[in-house]
Amino acid sequence: MANISIMDVQPGVKLTSHVYSPLGGLLLQKGKVLDLRDVELIRAFLVPQIEVEDVSIPAMVERLTALPVNEQVDISLAGEQMKQVNNKEVLAVSPQTSFHQEYERMLQLTRNAFQSAFVAELPLYDLRHQLEILIDLLPYYRILTFVPRNFKEADYFYHNAILTSLTSYLLAKWHGLPQKDWMQVAFAGLLHDIGNTQLPLALLYKPTPLTPQETEEMRRHTTYGYQQLRKLSAINEGVKLTALQHHEKIDGSGYPFQLTGDQIHVYAKIVGVADIYHAMTLRRCYRQTQSPYLVLEELRSESFGKLDPGVVHTFVDKTTQFHQGTHVRLNDGRVGEIVFSDRSQPTRPMVFTEEGIINLMQHRQLHIDKVISE
Repeated sequence: MANISIMDVQPGVKLTSHVYSPLGGLLLQKGKVLDLRDVELIRAFLVPQIEVEDVSIPAMVERLTALPVNEQVDISLAGEQMKQVNNKEVLAVSPQTSFHQEYERMLQLTRNAFQSAFVAELPLYDLRHQLEILIDLLPYYRILTFVPRNFKEADYFYHNAILTSLTSYLLAKWHGLPQKDWMQVAFAGLLHDIGNTQLPLALLYKPTPLTPQETEEMRRHTTYGYQQLRKLSAINEGVKLTALQHHEKIDGSGYPFQLTGDQIHVYAKIVGVADIYHAMTLRRCYRQTQSPYLVLEELRSESFGKLDPGVVHTFVDKTTQFHQGTHVRLNDGRVGEIVFSDRSQPTRPMVFTEEGIINLMQHRQLHIDKVISE
């Protein structure tokens, strides 16, 4: 082990202790073999020296040669991997592809259930069973980067229902709700907009701004949904109240009853945050998708008086924690990789580009326009 000045550090050395920023944030973990980007990151934070493993020149060269290979984990083609078994080529479906396949099944089931909801009972058992299958695959769902395959704008409300459901499950878990509530919150997310099935399609998919009268009719989906679910004994009361309350705001500015604070069910507070996020990041007939990071910033500003600040903080903190190493595009067209996120400003990370590291906390005119891949 050796203590060396950061100015003497070269790619290929291995850390023997964690590297922290001057403010105490973890930059790199013990055991990391440094590449050029890591060295630039440490220098950008003015870290004076680090602890590295003594290593011979041949060993360092070997590590450098291996670095690009180490970055190519889980290589796949359209989510599928080709493996050799007994000298025969076998097609193996990756877990990520399995998630997409089960998502498509959930989409078809949700579409059929919602389209027939006005004249037939909801297939609650089938919906719950398929939702449980998807939840078992949640490790392969990343909120900020997941994009449904073959997305059609006509299916927007079904996508929103499923994604709000999955995100609400994770948010309930992260926020510390008892485990018995996680699945109930997911079901609340799936059915929160069920009242839309009683609105005219021309209103739901109108490509131009709504008139005041149309806005008032659209808002009735909350009471329609509650009335539809209230008669179903198999559904938790919190799920029913979420259909009614997911547009309420803690300052009383929401609808339909202008409830405040603790008058709003905790399920509705969680689903309300997830619904806003997916409503803004999914493509609609009248607008394109919005940057996930800009939406997170808007959610944070909304949390001052309108959304539950604890729920929003949990959502922003947890969704941004998992994305160091994510490739992103900035609003000026530059492409880079997230290398560090300050927990106090998680939507404004440091991004490594060909021109060096850009600190979005210092360059407020820039923001992440699109998440490309993890």
